[in-house]
Amino acid sequence: MTWIASADHLEGRFSPHGLGVDRQAEPQLTVDPSSLMVRGTIMLETRMSPNGKPQVLFGYQRDFPWARSLSIQAIPGGGIALVHEHGDDVKHAALRWKGTGRADIVRITYAWDAPRGWGRLSLERPEDSTVTSVNIVNPKPLFTQDLHDVMLAKGGRTLAKDAVFVALSTKIEPVGPMPTLCPSTPILTPCGTRTAGGLQRGDTVSTPDDGAVPILHSIQRTVPALGSFAPIRLRAPYFGLRRDIIAAPDQRLVIHGSDVEYMFGQESVLVPARHLVNGYAARYEPTGGTVTYTHLLLPAHQSLMVAGAALESLYIGRIRRKEADLQASILAPLDRNSLPEHGKPFFPMLKAFEAIALAAHRAA
Repeated sequence: MTWIASADHLEGRFSPHGLGVDRQAEPQLTVDPSSLMVRGTIMLETRMSPNGKPQVLFGYQRDFPWARSLSIQAIPGGGIALVHEHGDDVKHAALRWKGTGRADIVRITYAWDAPRGWGRLSLERPEDSTVTSVNIVNPKPLFTQDLHDVMLAKGGRTLAKDAVFVALSTKIEPVGPMPTLCPSTPILTPCGTRTAGGLQRGDTVSTPDDGAVPILHSIQRTVPALGSFAPIRLRAPYFGLRRDIIAAPDQRLVIHGSDVEYMFGQESVLVPARHLVNGYAARYEPTGGTVTYTHLLLPAHQSLMVAGAALESLYIGRIRRKEADLQASILAPLDRNSLPEHGKPFFPMLKAFEAIALAAHRAA
């Protein structure tokens, strides 16, 4: 089970064996006019217009040998809707969304399992990990040939100008908390430096404030290397790094110093890696079709020491209190009683222009 396709406005990829590091020895499905994809996930990242303009964000329509179509739409008043026409059967689901008055990036995930009679439409903002979902009863399977053609822009396809990318997986993909560190990231432990991918539950890591702290869980996920998943190289010696590291755009650095106190009136601030991409402190890292990230879950959301800099550990909030959100997340297989509850981060998160100003000041 794997990611088999992705597309943006520059190119499309489709491989029954999987993309990049997700590639499998055997094909995961057959592409022909009669084959069906009975379960899977379509993921769409897009900018949402602050004026709530209605538009089709992604979709296709086929008329032969009978009518069928799929569309994900932005709807008036703020929100998204999914409409799947399968002959005479039409499935519809909608989610309301309140924007922040600007063009937000949102991630829309449609997962379906036709044999189980279950589907789910989810809307999340990668920036703050908020997730809204609605279940769909008795979703219909999709024709593999239709998905192949739409990913490669063959025939009638709609991919709105605001869309960042769309991707297709053969499994039910989770929503919610997301790992953000490259497995080779060096993490400081009481026994020296170890890679993030080599650490597991029961090991300990060194934290700036609480000393040695046990790892509750280590999680890993493979995702398309696009949009809010596109890996970023954070470069030494900026922000205290002694060597370059690679992380997801939403990995946050914990930055402190006299300039932070002077500029923002705070002891420390959180800075997402995506805000630091400026050509010198950070840049996007070329990679294949997919990328694998890992992360460490700590009891009180302590910071990790990574190559001389402090980075945020996995933040899960109080998801253990929300059964539906927990079951939809990557944490679902874990014992609920082993999950901590994280309060809101103590330090404020910088906006993009604030992070740019801080990076420019430190580069001067």
